[in-house]
Amino acid sequence: MDADEVSDAEEESASSAVDADTAGSPEDESETETVSEADTDPPADDPAGEDSETHRNGTSDSQGYAPEDGTMPDPKETETVAGDADSENPLDEALGSDVDEDMEIDEEIEDDDLLGGLKVDTSDGISVPDRLVDQVIGQDHARDIVLKAAKQRRHVMMIGSPGTGKSMLAKAMSQLLPKEELQDVLVYHNPDDGNEPKVRTVPAGKGEQIVEAHKEEARKRNQMRTVIMWIIIALILGYALIIVEQILLGILAGGIIYLAFRYISRGNDAMVPNLLVNTADQQTAPFEDATGAHAGALLGDVRHDPFQSGGMETPSHDRVEPGAIHKANKGVLYIDEINTLDIRSQQKLMTAIQEGEFSITGQSERSSGAMVQTEPVPCDFVMVASGNMDAMENMHPALRSRIKGYGYEVYMDDTIDDTPEMRRKYARFVAQEVEKDGRLPHFTREAMEEIILEAQRRAGRKDHLTLELRNLGGLVRVAGDIARAEGKDHTEREDVLQAKGRSRSIEQQLADEFIERRKDYELTVNEGGAVGRVNGLAVMGEDSGIVLPVMAEIAPSQGPGRVIATGQLKEMAEEAVENVSAIIKKFSDQDISEKDIHIQFVQVGEGGVDGDSASVTVATAVISALEDIPIEQNVAMTGSLSVRGDVLPVGGVTHKIEAAAKSGIDKIIIPKANEQDVMIEPEYKEQVEIIPVSHISEVLEVALAGEPEKDSLVDRLKSITGRALEQREVGAGGSPSPQ
Repeated sequence: MDADEVSDAEEESASSAVDADTAGSPEDESETETVSEADTDPPADDPAGEDSETHRNGTSDSQGYAPEDGTMPDPKETETVAGDADSENPLDEALGSDVDEDMEIDEEIEDDDLLGGLKVDTSDGISVPDRLVDQVIGQDHARDIVLKAAKQRRHVMMIGSPGTGKSMLAKAMSQLLPKEELQDVLVYHNPDDGNEPKVRTVPAGKGEQIVEAHKEEARKRNQMRTVIMWIIIALILGYALIIVEQILLGILAGGIIYLAFRYISRGNDAMVPNLLVNTADQQTAPFEDATGAHAGALLGDVRHDPFQSGGMETPSHDRVEPGAIHKANKGVLYIDEINTLDIRSQQKLMTAIQEGEFSITGQSERSSGAMVQTEPVPCDFVMVASGNMDAMENMHPALRSRIKGYGYEVYMDDTIDDTPEMRRKYARFVAQEVEKDGRLPHFTREAMEEIILEAQRRAGRKDHLTLELRNLGGLVRVAGDIARAEGKDHTEREDVLQAKGRSRSIEQQLADEFIERRKDYELTVNEGGAVGRVNGLAVMGEDSGIVLPVMAEIAPSQGPGRVIATGQLKEMAEEAVENVSAIIKKFSDQDISEKDIHIQFVQVGEGGVDGDSASVTVATAVISALEDIPIEQNVAMTGSLSVRGDVLPVGGVTHKIEAAAKSGIDKIIIPKANEQDVMIEPEYKEQVEIIPVSHISEVLEVALAGEPEKDSLVDRLKSITGRALEQREVGAGGSPSPQ
């Protein structure tokens, strides 16, 4: 079958009048060029070429890059991608959507109201925007980058904590890209070399028409051959039965004819192209999430064929499978935890980004697909990579260089300022989660207020709201499930409070069990006094506090004095213990050059001790042991310590205070700089006294027992550090960041 016959058949069968050159097989001499030639320079009489006007830079005339007169447009004009300012292109609209556009707001109370003055009784009175980019809460910098990247088709790498909206922004970017550039990709049999299938691109939607035209032609030819085959078989059987009178010979000849015709019909099936990428039903630019994809799923693959000869094999072009990079052509390729890709995949991804096209071959060396390699397949995508801070450490430096050199890097915020406008957006966030789930009852005003209170609490900073909204959305869903199980019309505040208990993290559940177990075995001491023993406070995971006793003992040394610490200390904690020795030498009268100082972190969990937030605890325990002055056991403490004795801020003070309260401790020492960050639950406020301090002398004044000895030691410390304390009070400024 030649190309002209295929073209004639397609003109009759394709209802959309696909042109013969568009639908024809690349066996035609005029179409034996490579994919780049066929795609970027279509024939003058090719309707597909006239519709797409696709040029070598992968863009269309609708963007103003290649006008018919051949002149290059003004760069200023090309900045308005896909249309002028009067069009309804989403790129022309500002990112984000204010809740107060269609809502009534009481401006007199908006500063003090948890909902920012919104006049609503339930969340179903809050309208949810249609565009994903408008549903993103906070991340103004990242959203602005996404807008610029969508306009200019730049790559983006977003680094930040999980649940801060990275994947949502990537999906939003696919909605912002123009849709008119989309293409279908077809793979044809190559009669010259079956292991190098030919590739052709056509405008979106025409690929199905071409394939259907080929299938219809193949069906007609198969029907014709089937009729001819049965006529020939009937003649042979008649000849053998009537004239030769050898029926077995006739049956054998008929079987041979049948197999011969079946073999020929397989050749017709091989003429049907494989529709590799079909964008006919795409309403927006493609979005492909390739997170954790293996090499075949990312880069494309060729299926193994166990029948490789004898006419039973599947044509190689039919075994070609597209990768995520090919499906994302003219759209967005999103890869989270980019550093988890193996080095070879990252290297090939670099090639795809740079060339805008990538051949598909079998990824397994033992498969017959490894012998097949297609012509280059278009993969002109915008890449959005994301991950945590460690993602940059294991990422191929050349891949990062390509993203940075041809795009943007952005760090995702963990918190945002607590303003009336943001509180209104958090109320809308509740409505968004309810709408997205589709099975939850809407929230009452009081329930939404409790969600916003939890957002303030999880931020860990005064006048801030958390942006780790995935976890906050989990709280919304658990509260809604509780209300739905009870048959309520709306989710109420009591349901949210109950959900806070049910949605505890694994670390919080372990910490609570740890506290109860210590009570059972009387390992938690919260009264009396003890020399060298301090109730320290630590954090498990991100949101779980725990009481961590620290004990110190002084022993004669067999050589130079040493500081010996046990308890699975990690690097930062070990350095903090070493720094404490400077405080001890300065503030103690004891000669420690011939003494060993043993420090034990009692019953540390599997995670060990990380960070230096226990350095105040360690210093207090050692000074108590050196001076033989007991420490009040109803006191717990946390804080980082400088070598000059200043108490520096730490993280997680709210969770630490609540853990101390659960353990029966009623006095908690925290850094003065963290005083504004305390947002404990109301049930704990009456149980504990929070004492902010700024120097080790203040810690000892509160923690040490025994008036004469304590007063003498504290007075000595004050005399040593008095000048430093006065200088700090005069030059007080911004507090250092939490350790």
